[in-house]
Order: sequence, then C-alpha cells, then structure tokens
Amino acid sequence: MNQDQNFNRATINFVSEKEFRNGVMPRAKLSKLACEIALEKTSNTEIKEFAGWELMEATTVIEVLEDLGTSQTTLSSDASAILSKLKNLDESAFEKEYMAAELSNHEFLRNLAHDYLNTQQVKPLGKDKETWHVAGLALFAFTEHVGLCKKIITSLNA
Repeated sequence: MNQDQNFNRATINFVSEKEFRNGVMPRAKLSKLACEIALEKTSNTEIKEFAGWELMEATTVIEVLEDLGTSQTTLSSDASAILSKLKNLDESAFEKEYMAAELSNHEFLRNLAHDYLNTQQVKPLGKDKETWHVAGLALFAFTEHVGLCKKIITSLNA
C-alpha cells in the first residue's frame, strides 16, 4: 500500500505489525499526559484546541491498541523527564516546548505508520488486518497533526 501523499522519505524501514503497535503505544500514552498538562497550563486558544483534539486522538489510539492486545508499558525515564520539564516551565516556554515535542512525536509516528504500510507486500489478515486499518487512519491524523503543529509553532514565533 503506497501512502506517499504528503511527504517523501528517502528510505523505508521495515516495520512489523507488532513493532508498529509497540512503537505507537508509549508515544500515545506520553502525548495523552502532555495534553492534560497543556489543557491546564496554557491560555493560548490554538494550543488548547490542538491539545483537546490530540487528547481525543491519544485516548482513542490507546483504547484501540489495547483492544488489539497491545500492552501498556510504564513510562520510560525519558518520558517522565519530559513531563516533569513541561510541568515546571512558565506558560510561554511551555507552549513552545510542548508544540515542539508534539511536532517531533507526530513526525515519528507518521514515519512509523508510513513505513509499516509500505513494507507490507499484501494486505494482512486477522488482527494484523485490523492494525493495518488503524495504521492507515492514523497516518492521515499523524500527517495532519504535523501540519497543525507547524502552523501553531509559526504563530508562536511570530
């Protein structure tokens, strides 16, 4: 399945169904927690709106992946450090750091979904087929959120 609609990648890394699910889960969990902080910490309407949408996305992705048998792992020390840093920043610094982190996260997730979809020779069956469909839907959302993050970052730097 070719998913090269909005960006080009020089290389495609092989990503299995399990690697895709296990790659998305911890990032969705981190994003969910960061969004909860954002909704409390910022008064910027663009960021609040984005964080609300992202919270919905992360919550749904976590629920779907759990239904597919993906286990939730505990937060890594790096993820915990990111959350601690976000909590301790003033609002202006928080907004820039939060949006930069969301951009980086969505670029990673977009690339992961793209690579997973493009390394499959045929549409999978069973649970793998469900993950395939999740990846296809997620690719559009991840790509859209990359664009939204870039627009918000541009407005923060104006």
